[in-house]
Formats: sequence, C-alpha cells, structure tokens
Amino acid sequence: MSALSAVPAVRRLPVLAAALSMAAAGLVAAQPAEAHPVRCPQLTISQGWFGDNQDRIQDLIDTYGTCEAGAGHGKKEPVAVFDWDNTVVKNDVGDATMYWLLRHSKIQRPARGDWRTTSRYLTKDAATALSAACPAGPSKTLPTASDTRCADEILAVYGEGATSAGTAAFAGYDRRTIEPSYAWLAQLLHGWTPAQVRSFAAAARAENLSAPADAVQTVGSNTKATAWVRYYDQQRDLIRTLQRAGFDVWITSASPEPVVDVWARGAGVDPDHAIGIRSTTEHGRITSHLVGCGSAKDGDDSVITYIDGKRCWINQEIFGVRGAAAERVQPAGRRQVFAAGDSDTDVSFLRDATGLRLVLNRNKNELMCRAYDDSDGRWIVNPMFIEPKGRKTAPYPCATTGYTGHDGTPAPVRRADGSVVPDQRDSVYAG
Repeated sequence: MSALSAVPAVRRLPVLAAALSMAAAGLVAAQPAEAHPVRCPQLTISQGWFGDNQDRIQDLIDTYGTCEAGAGHGKKEPVAVFDWDNTVVKNDVGDATMYWLLRHSKIQRPARGDWRTTSRYLTKDAATALSAACPAGPSKTLPTASDTRCADEILAVYGEGATSAGTAAFAGYDRRTIEPSYAWLAQLLHGWTPAQVRSFAAAARAENLSAPADAVQTVGSNTKATAWVRYYDQQRDLIRTLQRAGFDVWITSASPEPVVDVWARGAGVDPDHAIGIRSTTEHGRITSHLVGCGSAKDGDDSVITYIDGKRCWINQEIFGVRGAAAERVQPAGRRQVFAAGDSDTDVSFLRDATGLRLVLNRNKNELMCRAYDDSDGRWIVNPMFIEPKGRKTAPYPCATTGYTGHDGTPAPVRRADGSVVPDQRDSVYAG
C-alpha cells in the first residue's frame, strides 16, 4: 500500500482550538481574524496532500486569514514564507542557472585573474586549480561552452565543494549562516547588470520548463546534470489561496535574487516579495561581494539566506528588524504565521513560524528530526509532490549527529528547552 493512502484523512484538532490553547502560554503571534460572514478561500487541489495536511492548512487559513486580499479588518496581515527550491518547485533553479551560464560562456573572468576575489572562503588549492583549468585569455568571459576543462573545475568547486583533485574548495565560514558554494554562484555573476542576469535566468527557466521531466544535459566534458524544473501545482494553489485570504506571502531562497525574481512570478509572487542572495553593485553592475544582514555589513560576505541567515533576512526585510536583533528569534507578534521548506537550510525560519510549519520530506536530518519530534504540535510533513522519496530505512540520527554546529561539528538536535530529540523513524513517504 502506498504510504500516501496509508494514513486516513482524519481531521486533527483544528488550528483555531490549538491557537486558543497556546495563547494561554503567550505563544501565539497574529491573533485570528474576526469571524467572517463567508468562508475563506479554499484550496482547490487535493491530490498529493498526505493525511490531514490539507485540512490543517485550511484551518490555518480560516483562522488567521482576513479572507479579503489587502483588507486586514484593522489587523496586520499574517505572513507566510516559503522556501523556493524543492519546496515550490521540483529541482533547483540556482543549479539550472549555473548550468546555463557554463553552456553559454557567461561567467566573466575574475578580477586580475585572481580567483580568490570571487570568494573570501575559496582555498588556495581551489584558486590554483581554477587558474590552471581556466587560464588567462583575451575574452571578457570564460569560454566554458568549449573549454570543458575550465567548466569541469568550476562544476567541481560549485557542486562538490572540492577541486577536481578532491581537495577542499572552501574554508573558514560559519556553517549556520552561509554555504559558500551557494554564495559563489551569486559572486560569479560579477560584471553583469541585474537585468542581464534576469535575462539569463529567464532563458534557463524557459529551457527547464519546456524540457521533459527527467531530462538531463551534458555540462563540461561529461557531467550529466538535471535539465528540468517544474512548479508544484499544490504549492501554487496554496500560495494563491493564502494571498486571496489576505496573507502577506514571501519567498526566501539561497539562489541569487535576480534568479529568484524571475521564477517567483510563475507562482504569483512579485519580485519585491522574493528574498534571495543579494549582491552589492558598483556603477549598476554586480560585484563579487554580498549585501549584509544583521550585524554583518555589506561586503562582509558572511550571511546569506541559509539556515540562521534566512531568519536574519526574514526579520530584516519582512519585519523591519535592524542590526544584530535581526539575527535573533523575535517576539511572536513579529514572526511569520506559516512557513514551508524542505531542507536543513530552512530549519530556523520554519521553527520561527507560530501557526503551522509544512515540511516536504527530502530526508534531511535536522529538519526531519524536528518535524517528526513535533514538540509543539505545529509541524506537518508531506512527501514531495513530484517524485516523492521512499521510506528512509535507518532512523534519523537526531540524538547524536543530526545537528551541524557553526564550525561544522555534528551534535545532537536539541529542543528549545535544551532536551535532546531522540532518533526518529521516517513515517511520511511514498512508495
């Protein structure tokens, strides 16, 4: 029997009742909207939702929605925040853009031929390997469409975080605020204008949406890379329904912001509500440095939309929290009511959500430990809507190595009170 049908769709305690019980402890963020003369907009796609997940999300919409987009009945609009890659779409739009850049020779040469200028975390070994594979030349851009050795080395550093010889490509970074290989894609866009990058992303988007599901492409000499992306119909339906019910819906992604801007429109989210990796600009052109968040200044290159960095950017851009305070968990009234994600990179902003947290199961250790532990009753887990994973046979190592520390050291996953989350078994899957 498919696990998608293994659990009956029995409605759990409605979110409203749960919210009222939690209010006594002072944990509820936005107050439920006033009683409505009509029901809030309803989700229209039922296929793919596990158990009573659709009912619980609808309860949240009915409880917190103003049920009139843009009309808050005197109350602040409730906020919903979605991760992007593998949460709203299947596959990764950052990867899709990188592959397109390499196949079309759109990466500009590093300043002064020094690859260390593209990332402060790039190791000497990586810089040396890139210089050897991508020698100086007269062209403005690297000829990666034809120079497969150069393309292969860039792919190794970007995709594996290591040189083609197997040595570490990045070092000296905080594992909870930045993933330097993700940031490197944004940094390799140096020299282009944001409009030019959006045009590259649009071309990659068109290719990936038109390609058959399961299509592959050859990048470099022999790398077989995913060549397709699809929007999840269920998530577009959810975003549209939230918006119609008066929610303020945002996207956060660890892909470059001009890329996210292009893709977000396809889900009905305007670019001014999409937060990606932001680069500094000079004379209208993107540099190899990043905009800061919280206590990190522009050019520090230390905080992107990644784990704790996503919390910082959400607090700063959505809730207007400035300075070091943006790095900390905010009072309930200044947090999102709903959040959705699929990876350990989403853990912090999901934990901050006060109403409901939707997790798409990609077998990511820390995220699944927290979701299955469900210590406050606000986590729901759903298989991916396209090509969902089968059951993970071994338990998630929550009590030992499920958490990755700031220095990369594995540790137990702990609840807010400091207690250790026991190992969890996979129970929401397909197949």
